Amino acid sequence: MSHLYVTVLAVIVIALLSVAVYRTFGVKTKADYLVAGRSLPAIVLVLTLLTSWIGAGSLFAGAENAYRNGFASLWQPAGGWLGLLLIYFIAPRARKFAQFTLPDLLEARYNQAARVLGTIAILFAYVGITSYQFKGGGDVLHLIFPNTISSNLGTYIIAVFVIVTTALAGMSSVAYMDVAIGSMVTVICVLATPILFAKAGGWAGLHAALPPSHFEVLGNITFIRAMEFLVPTLLLMLGNQVMYQKFFSAKSEKDARISVVGWFFGTLVLETIIVFIAICGSALFKTGEVSMHPREIIPYTARNGLPELMGALLLGAVFAKVISTASNYLFSPATNLVNDVFVRYIAPEASNKRVLIVSRLAVVLLGIWALYQAVYAESILEKMLWAYTIYSAAITPVVLAAFYSKRVTAAGAVAAISSGTVVTLAWDLPAVRNVFPAIIAQREATFPALFVALFFLVVVSIFTPPPPPEKLQQFAD
Repeated sequence: MSHLYVTVLAVIVIALLSVAVYRTFGVKTKADYLVAGRSLPAIVLVLTLLTSWIGAGSLFAGAENAYRNGFASLWQPAGGWLGLLLIYFIAPRARKFAQFTLPDLLEARYNQAARVLGTIAILFAYVGITSYQFKGGGDVLHLIFPNTISSNLGTYIIAVFVIVTTALAGMSSVAYMDVAIGSMVTVICVLATPILFAKAGGWAGLHAALPPSHFEVLGNITFIRAMEFLVPTLLLMLGNQVMYQKFFSAKSEKDARISVVGWFFGTLVLETIIVFIAICGSALFKTGEVSMHPREIIPYTARNGLPELMGALLLGAVFAKVISTASNYLFSPATNLVNDVFVRYIAPEASNKRVLIVSRLAVVLLGIWALYQAVYAESILEKMLWAYTIYSAAITPVVLAAFYSKRVTAAGAVAAISSGTVVTLAWDLPAVRNVFPAIIAQREATFPALFVALFFLVVVSIFTPPPPPEKLQQFAD
């Protein structure tokens, strides 16, 4: 174990903890905690959006995909890129609406039932996403301290750190930690890429070390499998509550729209670089521990394939990125419990002090639930697809309909959220799969859940009265 790796890790931990503690002193009200007082400028929005989107899903699940399938793994991040092109037009509308959570939007456009069911779907999806951030962070600690910290122990340590820092200052803490992390990760990944490319022997070396399928558009995967990567990512991006909360936190509608442009280019560059680093790593390390746990390919390559200083910085950057994304996806469902359950139904007149106490308790409880899931999940890629599917089927269609459809009804939205959530959660049960033809039953839940949700959204809306004009007015362009 090199002291350099320990030093870099310690500096990052101290820096993140310092930001969280400092921002805590500025949190006085519910708005301060949940949406950073609606004060975030465009540059902060760009970095916090970029950092919250690219976490273990890209650095571990995306890297595992790249290790197995080469450049065909770009189908996964391509869903996010396509989503961002559409979000450019949604961002100003979201900031104009200016609430606290996505279920606020669901109730305003539909009804209370949509709000409650949306909250349940978000809890399942986001706690699942948080869980594999914990697991990815545990892998990083194991690689830094191979003889003293196992992956499981590392998962527990990461979980405790994320829960504490997230509970302290809420969105303010999350956003400003993201500024430092997003800048650091982008610079380090850009610097590390040519070093690894040269070490792998350039294009000739990559082609010699890897199968030809790694350089094909589809490679070893079918077009349907490529869509199972692209569509959930696209739909998560379009309906992502973390994103909408950041837009609600923007200083203005203009800042929200500008931030999407920077976010698009940052995501396009950084996710492509991450896939390329994973492919270089798969050429350099085809056997050994990483072949049994391909999700570890990027931190493993940082530890064993780069000069010590650069390797320590990249490993530290991966660690920081996981911490940031875990904080975002842990904080987001906690705001749902507080704003959409506690304040809405239990204590509408609760003081700011009481809301802050309950908010921090919600972070702790959801963090424990995410930790439980992390301990029992092996494949980060499969866990990612499961979480994305719940959100894609249950939430995104009704959110897009809120902004762009005047005919979708509250009953249709409730039916869509319910059916999309139930199909995803029950898809692994034989009794459910047997209802569908074999060609569908053998697939992931992605398209069955989405098809069922859209079916109920459209059909139920057709057979129920149109929404009243006052429900539509606040969503007009």
